[in-house]
Amino acid sequence: MQIKSTNISIPKTVIWNDQPVQTGIYKHPTNTPIFLGKSDVKDDSVIDRKYHGGAFKACYLFSENQYAYWKSLYHNLNWDWGMFGENLTVSGFDETKIYVGDIYKVGSAVIQVTEPREPCWKLGIKFGSQGIIKQFIKKGFPGTYVRVLEEGYVTKGDQFQLIEQASNSITVYQFFNLLFSSEKDQNLLKKIIKSDSIPPKKRKDLKQFVLY
Repeated sequence: MQIKSTNISIPKTVIWNDQPVQTGIYKHPTNTPIFLGKSDVKDDSVIDRKYHGGAFKACYLFSENQYAYWKSLYHNLNWDWGMFGENLTVSGFDETKIYVGDIYKVGSAVIQVTEPREPCWKLGIKFGSQGIIKQFIKKGFPGTYVRVLEEGYVTKGDQFQLIEQASNSITVYQFFNLLFSSEKDQNLLKKIIKSDSIPPKKRKDLKQFVLY
């Protein structure tokens, strides 16, 4: 895997339910390295810290490989890297092969895969259709948030080096589909609720679906 683009944003005001709301989803490529901090990306805009930023969502990765599919559906948009609000657009990123808890060295930072991105209305605002929420869930390739274990700079072209693969875990793809499945796979559930790579609240929320 390799960084295709590093992306940050400044706050932008959009209208939701007839009210002005600020968002940081309108990210754009940078021409310089960006710094991955413990709670967010330096100089990036993180507005709603209930759902973005923090220890388990310090940085968001999305796959370059998924862009062609979405461009075919929304070809009239002004496309550029960072379109999905990701800090890092990554080539060769495949959610079916990335495990929750995997640890990577990239640039001078060390990161750990935590949880998939769950789409919200802000993605719909950016794409001009709230219909993308269901499309995004159905597609099943949401990218992932990461925890920053060692702060550092990353830049376009940096390669990801797997330094520790999570044991007895599930893939990002499995985790995402588990979140939105009405009949949850008990084996996957029991694995993920044991992972300290995801937020304690997420583990608690998922435990209610476990059938003992």
